[in-house]
Amino acid sequence: ALFNDSKSGITLNLKHPEGLDAARRLVAWADVLIENFVPGVMARNGLGYEAAREVNPSIVYLSTCNMGQTGPKARQRGFGSQLTSQSGFTYLTGEADGEPMLLFGPYVDFVAVGFGLIAVLAALDDRRRTRRGQHIDLSQYEAGLQFIAPALLDHETNGRVMTRLGNRSRDAAPHGAFPCRGEDRWCVIAVRAEDEWQAFCRATGHAEWAEDPRFASLAARKAHEDELDALIGAWTSRFPPEEAMETLQAAGVRAGVVNRLSDLFADPQLIHRRTWRELPHPVLGRFHYEAPPFILSETPAEPGRSPLLGEHNARVYGEILGLSDREIERLVAEGVIE
Repeated sequence: ALFNDSKSGITLNLKHPEGLDAARRLVAWADVLIENFVPGVMARNGLGYEAAREVNPSIVYLSTCNMGQTGPKARQRGFGSQLTSQSGFTYLTGEADGEPMLLFGPYVDFVAVGFGLIAVLAALDDRRRTRRGQHIDLSQYEAGLQFIAPALLDHETNGRVMTRLGNRSRDAAPHGAFPCRGEDRWCVIAVRAEDEWQAFCRATGHAEWAEDPRFASLAARKAHEDELDALIGAWTSRFPPEEAMETLQAAGVRAGVVNRLSDLFADPQLIHRRTWRELPHPVLGRFHYEAPPFILSETPAEPGRSPLLGEHNARVYGEILGLSDREIERLVAEGVIE
């Protein structure tokens, strides 16, 4: 329901000859085709790039899968969590003395989609000038590598292997999530420059920390980070996270509340920008959909609800393919449209 908003929903049996014919007619009508099957699946179903190009030479055809269309691992199946691990994220995530930890959700899926969008727009721009389509071969594995580029560069140039640090940072101290007043309430704090450290000490009412030799420089603070974190945690635990954040931000220190999921729906900033759009759904009832995180000044987005399976069969097959009601009824009866 969440990821299919504003789409049309149809059903089609590609194993039936007339189903494949209908799919090809949709390809002939389309500007872009996107698929994420293991290499070879679309071709075996008669909808590979070459078959698509036969009916629509200008089609932009995006294939996005785990490893890309070629190579010794091309046929590897999996989901975003596996790719997150293979791309190196999991190795870098977790406590310094602990095991690798998975990120929340299929992170590489969300990374890859951005590169897919860029590639499709580039191909459409080329088609605008040349009238030719093309096949885009997107490896989600390789897309994930783009987001650990600093660690890869450090290894390549300096021979260093970046290790897990938990919530800490190599170039900041304090840096982490600190407990606040209330049940499971936290505030994140990051101090990099020395002037920020001085401002932090003043804002917390602990000017003596700035004079403490243990914390006199970033190197010193890193060497005594356990002691520093304990002192800061004792300070933050006196306040709700919102108050701690506001106090520190007012002093020019980077700080933020760790929002719970319920907090996000009540956030005045998100409410102001109409991030959540409540729409009726025939199965779910009233449901909050997330609007795009950008606002176009002339054409603002108004998301629609997610469709039911086959909800738009009549419109797609009737209006786009030009089938009559009787033809659609026959295809339903014969199991072409399910």
